[in-house]
Amino acid sequence: MDTHQLIEFAGNHRLLVMALFAIVVMLIVSEIQQRLSRVKEVSPAEATRLLNHENATMIDMRTDKDYREGHIANAVNVPTGNADIPASLSKHRERPVVVYCQRGQRSTALCNKLSKQGFESVYNLKGGVLAWQKAELPLTKNS
Repeated sequence: MDTHQLIEFAGNHRLLVMALFAIVVMLIVSEIQQRLSRVKEVSPAEATRLLNHENATMIDMRTDKDYREGHIANAVNVPTGNADIPASLSKHRERPVVVYCQRGQRSTALCNKLSKQGFESVYNLKGGVLAWQKAELPLTKNS
């Protein structure tokens, strides 16, 4: 395909070209935000290492109902409806904190909030509790 054909295609399919351009811009912005963020994403295996070797605090931000149906052992439940971070979490500022939700997307906002409030090591569980289950790691019920 030569340049003339490419320009003709772009002229005939402006909407497709604009959509492609928008997607590329969104990917670039997302990548820049992720690289500049102090919040790191971790896999279930890395979260397990943080939990076992660095005494990490797990924060489950799903609903109370979802939390009761199954959560990571010793996780603290901070449902998404809470606008403020509970004062009880302040004792965990110096320890690693791993935040998770159902799929790992909504937890990023809470991670950023914790980081801004002085929590030293904040991690987002990539893929959330679904990734945890897919990795065949255990969930605890009713605690």
